[in-house]
Amino acid sequence: MTRQATSKIDYFRSAASGVEFLLGRLDGYRYSPHVHDTFVVAALSRGVGALSIGGWPYSPRVAQLIFCNPFEVHDGAARGSSLSYRASYPSESLLHGIAAENAAAPVRGAVRFITEPVVDDPVGAAMFLQAHESSRRGGCALEAEERLFSTYAYCLSRYAGVHFAEAGQEDGSIDRAVTLLCDDYAAKVTLSDLVDEAGVPRQRLISAFRRRTGLTPHAFLLNRRIIAAKQLLRHGEKASAVAARTGFSDQAHLIRTFKARMGVTPGAYQQAVREG
Repeated sequence: MTRQATSKIDYFRSAASGVEFLLGRLDGYRYSPHVHDTFVVAALSRGVGALSIGGWPYSPRVAQLIFCNPFEVHDGAARGSSLSYRASYPSESLLHGIAAENAAAPVRGAVRFITEPVVDDPVGAAMFLQAHESSRRGGCALEAEERLFSTYAYCLSRYAGVHFAEAGQEDGSIDRAVTLLCDDYAAKVTLSDLVDEAGVPRQRLISAFRRRTGLTPHAFLLNRRIIAAKQLLRHGEKASAVAARTGFSDQAHLIRTFKARMGVTPGAYQQAVREG
């Protein structure tokens, strides 16, 4: 018997960025030739693909990035056994905005990926898969936006011919963003909130924030929450209440984040400071 061709596709939209995403697995299934009115930025997490883009055949693999420009005809299937992949569909206006905010010179005309549509890039592919997963989880809007926009900026600078400007003197503006995260650490702060506060474009804000503090905005926010959590734990509050009061999605999120930075769980820390 011939094995039946199947696919398992999960579409979702990120409330943080407004971008649509796909998480898929193909097993003998082939997409018909089609186009999107958005860009496609994608990567495989398992297997080897067989696709054509613009009439040319490609065999994408893990650790490669895949690009399609709007209205570029393409199809797709697994080569051999099944494959798993993740895709995103950023609009023209979004990628043009990221390019325009950071370009060294005015961006004239449409932004387009101008290299081969399948490129070897383990760093970029890992960045994309992490950004995709952050958007899929939907836990922290700041993390999802930060990872996704940084990934798109990386792709635009390497594969779309966009030359980004050197960072300027933004320390005063970044200080306002730092203050916001320090004061409102338990709130659901978004990248847009920080942009509004600092008056600095998205990707430039992320770069300048890292230069100013040594951390990205999301990493800084997590560390600020840990500082607040330690204070509450020292006063004997239960970990579940601490997680809720300091902005973590749940107790498990607090435990993972706390141990990654402190080396011990909140419970072990609380016991140690009580005994000390």
